[in-house]
Amino acid sequence: MFKHDKNLLHEVRVDAPNANYAAMMQEQLGGPQGELKAALQYLSQSFRIKDPEIKDLFLDIASEELSHMEMVATTINLLNGHVPDAKNATIGNVEAHVLTGLTPFLSNASGYLWTAAYINETGDLAADILSNIAAEQRAKVVYEYLYRQINDKGVRDTIDFLLNREEA
Repeated sequence: MFKHDKNLLHEVRVDAPNANYAAMMQEQLGGPQGELKAALQYLSQSFRIKDPEIKDLFLDIASEELSHMEMVATTINLLNGHVPDAKNATIGNVEAHVLTGLTPFLSNASGYLWTAAYINETGDLAADILSNIAAEQRAKVVYEYLYRQINDKGVRDTIDFLLNREEA
């Protein structure tokens, strides 16, 4: 079903390590509007779809969302630098920084673990599509907030790319 391509959809780079920016980007990795939620929502919704073309579309979108997740995780790694140091992260949850070693982790920016409760799945195609449209819009809002708060051109380029991919 899935095939990993070693090339990211878009080049990911940062101008300089910044543990606070890394902590902020965690929101789009493991938060309720994040890429893991999006990927698993489309994937789980596809299981009930009988029309092969619509099912394929949902699976294609799930694959795209997984690639976005990989880009966010790569950005977090680059922002943390070669030797992550939790004392440089002054935002987020200190315990989460210590327990994860500042690696990309399936939690939000505050350190709360990702949960399947974030996923909306009804079994009704129309309701699921409407839920997905709303979820894409919420993800865009979070990316817009991150873009305004992060002053790293490399990270902002990645956010801009991801922001423009969040289309319903």
